[in-house]
Amino acid sequence: MLSPQEQAIAAGSDGAAMAMRIVAESARLLGAPRLIPIASAHIDGALYHGDSGTLFAERLVEGGARVTVRATLNVGALDLMGCSRIRLEEPQRGMARRMMEAYRELGCEQSWTCAPYQAGHRPAKGSDVAWGESNAVVFCNSVLGARTNRYGDFLDIACAITGRAPDYGLHRPENRRARLIFDVSGLSPSFLASEIAWPVLGSLYGREVGDAVGVVTGITNYPGEDALKAFGAAAASSGAVGLFHIAGVTPEASEVETILAEPGPGAVVRVTPQMVAKARADLSTAATAETIDAVAIGSPHLSSAEFDMLERLIAGRRLAVPIYACTGRHVLGLLEQDGRRKRLEASGVVIVADTCVVVTPIMPELAGGVLMTNSGKFAHYAPGNTGYAVLYASLADCVESAVAGKPRFTDIAA
Repeated sequence: MLSPQEQAIAAGSDGAAMAMRIVAESARLLGAPRLIPIASAHIDGALYHGDSGTLFAERLVEGGARVTVRATLNVGALDLMGCSRIRLEEPQRGMARRMMEAYRELGCEQSWTCAPYQAGHRPAKGSDVAWGESNAVVFCNSVLGARTNRYGDFLDIACAITGRAPDYGLHRPENRRARLIFDVSGLSPSFLASEIAWPVLGSLYGREVGDAVGVVTGITNYPGEDALKAFGAAAASSGAVGLFHIAGVTPEASEVETILAEPGPGAVVRVTPQMVAKARADLSTAATAETIDAVAIGSPHLSSAEFDMLERLIAGRRLAVPIYACTGRHVLGLLEQDGRRKRLEASGVVIVADTCVVVTPIMPELAGGVLMTNSGKFAHYAPGNTGYAVLYASLADCVESAVAGKPRFTDIAA
């Protein structure tokens, strides 16, 4: 299975050898016939979950390993830009910092974002890459048309060091064809044009398809990258979606017929307004709430355009409860250049960079706390990771609720 060059690397005793053995053994377990070269990697394994991850990365560093392809980093456990206060105490804080430093020494770019595609990491259509982080994976496959599987911690860094990945799954063209249709043509155009639609539809899509590849039909206009990232992030959270197609929108699905697997779709899911209403309701875990304690947005990380929208909606008003706005340092730099950061923070927005409120303790510990969000991914993970109950709403409703300190909803019928 391994080429002579790969065998020679694996036979060594340094960090590169360890990485090659990890990739080779993973390929064997997955039934991959060979390893393939990759153009880049996005590393999810630099988020601190325990000392073993730090020690693993430091062992690679001690062995002289370095990435051989472009490798960006997903969020870490610390806000290295100093925008927000992290409640991580020692010794965990020190170990998290050591982990982040080890990945820097391995040659990874200090991107610290779950949306590397917003920071200029956009591999070409048809290229093979090894990306971790569920939303990044699904965006890379679906919107960019590059090819990756859902690479977990620490296989991702091993692939980046070796420049190789197992040849299986979504790297293979035959596995990228759609095997079901997800038809949204029965929903109203006004709903499909709204920001709130895409996390809801993504959440419903993930529950319906699991890990299958499907094609969405019934979308008549290009929804924009922020909508597509919201759809993919929700679908990858509620299901195990690594790739979706939208007929006439995504690069591998110019028409339904061009992307369907033979002999045709195994199922057709016809989405009704009732299905959407239930999916939307399921994103909220707070049965009733007269007040809210915080708003969290930015999973995936907010783009510059989304910050523009946030500032327009706040319109200079003072928030009664904080809006935690998570983003990458690439966007933070833009906010600082044009004064948006100062204006937003003056209104009560807490900007979070390099990390997010669901993966590290930032928001106050609060028994019975209620969090409002417009993110399907936050809605999925926040109750278990933060202890807050969740209310799902549009960004406009999140802002109005933060200004009022209590829930405000505007219905958009599906």
